[in-house]
Amino acid sequence: MIRFSSRFRFGARANPFIKAQKTLKVDGKEYKFFSLPALGDQKLNHLPYSIRVLLESAVRNCDEFAVTQKDVQNILNWETNAPKQIEIPFKPARVILQDFTGVPAVVDLAAMRDAMKRLGGDPQKINPLCPVDLVIDHSVQADVSRVPRAYEENEKIEFSRNYERFEFLKWGSTAFKNFLIVPPGSGIVHQVNLEYLARVVMEEQGYLFPDSVVGTDSHTTMINGLGVTGWGVGGIEAEAVMLGQTISMVLPEVVGFRLHGKLPSNVTATDLVLTCTQMLRKRGVVGKFVEFFGPGVETLSLADRATIANMAPEYGATMGYFPIDKKTIDYLNLTGRPESKVKQIETYLREQGLFRDYKSGNDPHFSGEVLDLDLASVQPSLSGPKRPHDRVPLAEMKKDWASCLNNKVGFKGFGIPQEKQADVAEFTYQGQKYSLSHGSVVIAAITSCTNTSNPESMIGAGLLAKNAVEKGLKVRPYIKTTLSPGSNVVTKYFEESGVNKYLDQLGFTTAGYGCMTCIGNTGELDNEVADAIKNKDLVAAAVLSGNRNFEARIHQQVRANYLASPPLVVAYALAGTVNIDFDTTPIGTDSNGKPVFLKDIWPTREQCSKAVEQALKPQMFRDIYSRIAQGTERWNQLKVNKTDLYQWKPESTYIHNPPFFQTTDLNPKPVQPIKNAYCLLNLGDFITTDHISPAGSISENSPAGRYLKSKGVTKKDFNTYGARRGNDEIMARGTFANTRIINKLVSKVGPQTVYVPTGDVMDVFDAADKHMKEGNQTIVLAGQEYGSGSSRDWAAKGPYLQGVKCVIAQSFERIHRSNLVGMGILPLEFLKGESADTLGLTGKEQFTINVNESNLTVGQTYTVETSTGKKFQAKSRLDTEVEIEYYKHGGILQYVLRKLVKA
Repeated sequence: MIRFSSRFRFGARANPFIKAQKTLKVDGKEYKFFSLPALGDQKLNHLPYSIRVLLESAVRNCDEFAVTQKDVQNILNWETNAPKQIEIPFKPARVILQDFTGVPAVVDLAAMRDAMKRLGGDPQKINPLCPVDLVIDHSVQADVSRVPRAYEENEKIEFSRNYERFEFLKWGSTAFKNFLIVPPGSGIVHQVNLEYLARVVMEEQGYLFPDSVVGTDSHTTMINGLGVTGWGVGGIEAEAVMLGQTISMVLPEVVGFRLHGKLPSNVTATDLVLTCTQMLRKRGVVGKFVEFFGPGVETLSLADRATIANMAPEYGATMGYFPIDKKTIDYLNLTGRPESKVKQIETYLREQGLFRDYKSGNDPHFSGEVLDLDLASVQPSLSGPKRPHDRVPLAEMKKDWASCLNNKVGFKGFGIPQEKQADVAEFTYQGQKYSLSHGSVVIAAITSCTNTSNPESMIGAGLLAKNAVEKGLKVRPYIKTTLSPGSNVVTKYFEESGVNKYLDQLGFTTAGYGCMTCIGNTGELDNEVADAIKNKDLVAAAVLSGNRNFEARIHQQVRANYLASPPLVVAYALAGTVNIDFDTTPIGTDSNGKPVFLKDIWPTREQCSKAVEQALKPQMFRDIYSRIAQGTERWNQLKVNKTDLYQWKPESTYIHNPPFFQTTDLNPKPVQPIKNAYCLLNLGDFITTDHISPAGSISENSPAGRYLKSKGVTKKDFNTYGARRGNDEIMARGTFANTRIINKLVSKVGPQTVYVPTGDVMDVFDAADKHMKEGNQTIVLAGQEYGSGSSRDWAAKGPYLQGVKCVIAQSFERIHRSNLVGMGILPLEFLKGESADTLGLTGKEQFTINVNESNLTVGQTYTVETSTGKKFQAKSRLDTEVEIEYYKHGGILQYVLRKLVKA
């Protein structure tokens, strides 16, 4: 969360640690910095490296206002204080956005400027005070695939479909300071951050300090692999950071994860991260930092480390941190960073005690028991079919699939009756007859920053494709195969290594540079395939090298989704089914009719490493990223008016002035109790932000679809919810619109609920709208890990616009809880061991919670009274005093706006 602070980084207020300020000369140039060793405190030597970065920020920004000497001491005493839930401030060096979250952030800033003017303030106060980088990477869809240069056609469609959004962002780049836009077609935000945007060490006003970042995407943690402190936050929190505010956070525990040994030759970084994810989920690391150490770390490439760091949200941690070492410096040189900059980085970090030497044996202290993994024990793996932490060893995949068909509907089950498990759907495609059954692969995608940033994994897919083609193997033409690299550099080293032509022959042509399949921009299945799945109600499968596989995220008709390494994606595309044991069943037959097994075409880690060494050159990165500042031809052709205030277009279905600030007064109204509230939904465990606010396609008959049709938009131009996040009218209608959401108030799976006063069943938005028109307050009941998944602020904004006042859950995901507070929605937790079910709540009761100005305290327990006479206790998850203030103001941005008006 955010603590209102001085808007000056250096020199505006006296710093009590000025004696720790030192000078450093690099190549004859002199810099200032606040030296941690100069504090003279021996506890520094035992601090985890991730905590040292928080300490440096506190020392440098100490002004006895936003950051105090007590805060510095609290961090220095981390080992004692970490279990105590002590609040500390942190001021990130920069903010990074992707376009799905970036557009609503810029919409909010534009709306805040309007409100600032209305309230008599200076609109120019609404300006980023730190560097803000926005990468347009979520818009491109795989509309066209399996044909040469598909990415050109998809980019053309992307620009046509998203013209209003891009035009708005172009305006933002002219209206706001410190705002860089990386245009469409450049790559995925986290890979571009890793390869280009990350500074590692910041230089500002003659001072050096560690790079740190918060981003509006949960996988911002990928940069932890480069030794940069950073994590995902909600868009509203990122906006406040842009406006100069300090994050207020609980001093985190740091879980040590020791790696030793060496990965087997048949194992990829994906197999390793899926193993780590399973281990860390079992340990429980929500709200904690994870810091990797041990001799095994030195055996991992930086790309391997980034793969592990990327999936921190999946294992539940705030960060998955790898301290900076020699491998980091080598990577900076490999990716074409200027030699002088790399030297500055290494010199500063060594001087600060932030450079890790694994051979020294001086490991920092960690919280509790250290996890331990022998890398040699890692096996080839997948995860699925519905959650990223449900790892399945490749050798057990066929057995696990059979169990999933039999198991009742749940995270590891589809509940298919025994007599239906052998069902086959026959169809004709391009003049040939084919058949689908349960487990048939219909989507195979090499996608997502998690893996496309890893040259060894990507080259591994290419070498496997080469071996397969040379054996005469083919992929069935109806399978939607796509390749969406995270940067243009991938294409360069594919061409250099010669593997691109083999991937092309198997249908893995480059469909675009962006998130694509991993975010749900899969495009449509061919009608013949879609009809075959529907006619037999088949559990079809997708295999993707992504990090998320929640229900209905990848494609609404594909119920089984498995995460796998890029080479395994190709392998399953060749096999055509997930119902296969690769050890005993051939993947196909060669041109001579001889069976070919996966082991016959699988490249070793050593072969992949050698190919990468020969193909990947620093000049590739320099050439690719030198073009970003120039912009693409299509981007440069966008013309906008340079105005301080945005000229809203009432007819636009992409960009709309949101209601969040239109009625904001200079002073907040007193907090009122929640009285006789109805339950809008009664939900179970692991409700993700994809369930709450889907990013994928918009159904024609959904409230959002009906709204778009009323505005004259045809189905082919609906685009996705993600692309429509700049329009609150659509996003409110898209809240709880996921087709796979399970609401206990209704008997069927889907986005409907009961309007309790009458008992009528209707779409969730329609019920919410009816409640608001009748003056009814509403709440949501939920189970464990409510709000897991993406750092999606619309998963809090949407319920706010639907009138939800409170969510009572068994537990919350870190970012989503923060987002709820940021929108003025009260997060309450059932007491340990209790839930809606154990308390006998049906969701048809009315609920009263006597929360008011006088009893708003951190961790307060409230009595919830129901209309049936039943009462229960629930604990407030307003975790800090600052969060109490946000709640009183109705949200973070309302708080910040009022402070800036009065400043």
